[in-house]
Amino acid sequence: MATQSPFSFLDGLFERLVSGPQPPQWLVHEVQHRAVLFLNHVLMQEPQAMERLARQRARVAHVQWRSYSVALLITPAGLLDLAPAGSTPDLRLEITETSPLSLAQTALRGDKPTIRIEGDVQLAAEINWLVDHVRWDVEEDLARLIGDAPAHAVGSVARRVAQALRNFVGSRMAAGTAGNGAAGSPAASAGSDSAAP
Repeated sequence: MATQSPFSFLDGLFERLVSGPQPPQWLVHEVQHRAVLFLNHVLMQEPQAMERLARQRARVAHVQWRSYSVALLITPAGLLDLAPAGSTPDLRLEITETSPLSLAQTALRGDKPTIRIEGDVQLAAEINWLVDHVRWDVEEDLARLIGDAPAHAVGSVARRVAQALRNFVGSRMAAGTAGNGAAGSPAASAGSDSAAP
C-alpha cells in the first residue's frame, strides 16, 4: 500500500491558489517592478555580474512559469528593467515544473528547477553564471539597519533554520523515493532538451 505524503494537501492548496482567479494587471505589474528592483539591488552588490550583463545590453529574456511570465531587458549599466510590451525575446526560459510545492522542495534542497531553454546560447550562459555565483547578502543589508553583531546573530539562526528545512525535505524526499520503489531524483527524469541555468 502506497503511503501519501503528509504534505500532499499543500500541493492541492497551492494548485487551487495558483489556478484560481487571476490577479489584476496593475498588481502583476507592481509585483514585477518590485522583483526587478530586488534583483537590481542584488546585482549591484556584485560588480562582476553587472559587467557580464552589460555585455548583453539591450537583450531580452522572457521567463515563464505556468501562465505567469515576465520579460526582462538588460540595460547598458548591466542591470535589469521590464521589457517594453511586444519586445521580441532573445532568450526564452520556461520552468517546466508546474507544482508550486515541488518547486519549493527543489529550492529547499538547494537544487535548480528543470528549465526549457530556447534562444541565444551566450545570454543563457551569462544567466547561468549569475544563478551559480550571485547571492543576496542578507547579513550585509541587515547590518546597515541593526548593526553587525545582531545581523550576524540573525544570519546564523536563519542558516541553521534553512539547513534544518533542507535536511527535513531531503529526508522526506528520500523516504518517499524509497517508499515508491523509484530510483533517482526528479531532475534525473528530465528530457534531453531541458537544462537548468
